[in-house]
Amino acid sequence: MNGIAFVVGIIVALAGVAVAVVAVVVTRRQPRSSAAGPRRPADPFAPEDGTGGDPRTIAAGDLVEYLGERLFVRGSLRLTEGGFSWSEHFLDAMDGPDGTRRWLSVEEDPDLEVYVWTELDDENDENDGGPGSLTPSAKTLTVRGVTYHRTEHGMADYRSEGTTGLPASGRVEYADYDGPGGRSLAFERFLGADGRGTWEASLGERVPNGTLTIYPGDDSALTDGGSGPGARP
Repeated sequence: MNGIAFVVGIIVALAGVAVAVVAVVVTRRQPRSSAAGPRRPADPFAPEDGTGGDPRTIAAGDLVEYLGERLFVRGSLRLTEGGFSWSEHFLDAMDGPDGTRRWLSVEEDPDLEVYVWTELDDENDENDGGPGSLTPSAKTLTVRGVTYHRTEHGMADYRSEGTTGLPASGRVEYADYDGPGGRSLAFERFLGADGRGTWEASLGERVPNGTLTIYPGDDSALTDGGSGPGARP
C-alpha cells in the first residue's frame, strides 16, 4: 500500500509541474496590452489646435492660406538669441502680383504667437519725428494714428533657408513695439561685414486662431543663400 501511495504522489506532483509549465508558456505567449490603448488617428489639419497645421513647422516651399488668400513661403529665417528662438517666413501672393513684402513670424513666448507683417514705407508715414524718420529711437512711436510702446530691443543670430535675399547666416538688430488690439510695430536692421545696416520697419497683426491653414511643400525648396545684406525678396 505504501508503495502505491508513493507512486500516486509522484504522479500528482508531476501533473502539477506540467500544469505550471503550461501556464507559464501561455502567459508568455499572450500579447501585451498597451496601457495607452490603440493610437487614435488624427487629422494634421484638425481645428483643435486653432490653425490648420502646426505653424512651428512652416518652411520654404510650403503654402499657407490666411483669410482666404493663398501665400507661398519663399524662404525662412531661423533666429536665436541666448536660449530663445523664433522664425520669420517671407511670403509671395499666389493669386496675383503683390509688390508689398509680407512675412509671418512664429514664436513661443511662452504661448504660441503668430503674426503677419507688412513692410512699412516710412517715407509716406508721419510719426513723432516727422516724415521719413521712422527709427526705433524713442520708447513710444505713433504711426498712422496708432501709438506703440517699445517692449523689446536686442541682437540675434539668424540662419537663412530658401530665398530670403540675405546671406546664409548673420546678425540682426531688432526692436519691437506693442499697440492696441493685437497690433505691433517692428524694426529690423541686418548687419553687414562692417557691422552696420539700415532700419526696416513693418506693421504686424496677430493671426487669430482658425484663420491660418498650412499646406506642407517639398523639402527641395530648402536652399541657403541670398543676394547680400539687407536685400529682401
